[in-house]
Order: sequence, then structure tokens, then C-alpha cells
Amino acid sequence: MSVTRTRRTVSRVAPGRAAAALLLLGAVAYTAWVLELVLATGLDPVRAYVSELAAADQPLGGLFRATDLVAGLLVLAGAVTALLTTERRPWATAGWAALALFGAATAVDSRLPLSCAPTSDPVCAARETAGLVPATHTAHAVSSSAAMVGALAALVLLTFAARRHDRWPALGRFGPPLVLAELAATTWTLASVAAFTAGQGSWALGAGQRLQVLLVAAYVAVLAGCVARSGPPRRRKRAGGGAAGDDAGAPQTGAPQAGAPQTGAPQAGTAGEGEGDR
Repeated sequence: MSVTRTRRTVSRVAPGRAAAALLLLGAVAYTAWVLELVLATGLDPVRAYVSELAAADQPLGGLFRATDLVAGLLVLAGAVTALLTTERRPWATAGWAALALFGAATAVDSRLPLSCAPTSDPVCAARETAGLVPATHTAHAVSSSAAMVGALAALVLLTFAARRHDRWPALGRFGPPLVLAELAATTWTLASVAAFTAGQGSWALGAGQRLQVLLVAAYVAVLAGCVARSGPPRRRKRAGGGAAGDDAGAPQTGAPQAGAPQTGAPQAGTAGEGEGDR
């Protein structure tokens, strides 16, 4: 391998590892809500929305808004880095774009907090039903929906890309069950939201949503591991045995050089050798 090719390989691997580190850190930050297990938040994790932890009237709201912002920006940066530096294939490109949408929407979501916690505060719930809460509640719902649409699309597209191109074996193996579990958790969450809005109880809304975001974080962590371990894109072999993209003008091992006699080929002017030998 030439020095030039070695440098090109390093230039591809380094950004890939940077993207992996960003994605892994983003996945960790996205699970900051588990701190409620050791911190007194006053919210019931089985009933409350995850976003209620970051509500404006919550004592630890500033902490959870900050971790959401950091998580969104890290995932956005990791997805964009991967989009710009990894091998361009349609399914993977669409998947990285969807993951970037998820990161951006999560960051925006952190800047549009709920003003109160409707699942634990009946007055807040009544004001929300009557439309007397700030516009940030509606904006928060829109940004949260965009984030989850981006996450679901990324899970499906990147898993399909991993299986189709056989590039990320771990994602190809664990991606499908994670996608199915995420779809089930999302269905649970949506049904619970509908029930709560209709006054039919919470249906363990908090548990369903926490499972939903935990699965997204787990998927991003697996994806980060795959990106960190993957090498530069595979190159197609040419007819002469060289790889597409090899240094121009570099001689290929075993290839005939200009002006050199061909082994076993008839030499011009040699007696007794003619068309019948071919």
C-alpha cells in the first residue's frame, strides 16, 4: 500500500471515530432522565412525561433542559460528521439525515419547555385542556413529534442500510429487534397520550415513553460502536486486480510495463511462430 493510500485511509477513519464519539456521548446525554432514580423530582416515572422533568416550574428543570440540549447537539454533530465522511449510499445517507433531524429537533425541544407538569398537577392539566397554557406547549409537541419521526426513520433506514450492504454487522443483527421494540413502545406511548387527553387515565404513559427514549439511546450507542469499528469503504476490483481509486500512474503488481517484453508472448521476428499458435 502506498503512502498516499495510507493517508487516505487515515483521513477516512479519523472522522468516523469522531462521529462515533459524538454519537456515543449524545446517547449517554439522552438518558440523563435516569437521574430521577436518585434525585427527588416529585414526579411519578410511571405516569409523567419525560419532558415534564424539564418543565419550567420543576426544581431540576434547568438540569434536564441542559442535558437535552447537549444530547441533541451531540447527535446532530455526529450525524452530520458521518453524513459528510462515510461512504455515500442512498439508504445510509437518508438514515444519517433523519438522525440529524432527530438531533436538531431534540435541541429545539429543550428550548421549548412545558410551563408545568400536567400529569401531576390537575390545575395544569385543566389549563392545558382549556388552551390557557403558553404557546410553548404546542411548539413543544411539534418539536417532540419531529424528533420522534426523525428517530424512527433513522432506525429503519440505517438498519436497512446495514443489512443491505453488510457494512455494520452488529447493527444488522441487533437493529431489527430494536426497531420492532421501538415501534411497540411508540404505539404504547401514543395510545397512552390519547387516553390521558381523553381523561381515561395515563395507561402508564411515563413507563412507555421512557422505554421509547431508552431504546433510541441504545440504538444510537450500537450505531456508534459500528461506526467506530468500520474501516474505509470497500473498493471494487478492476479487471487488472487494482482497486478503484488507487493512485493514478502507480504500477500494479504483475501488470506489464510499457516497452517490456511479455512473458510467454510471441516476439516480433521470431522464426517459426505465427498465427497458428494463438
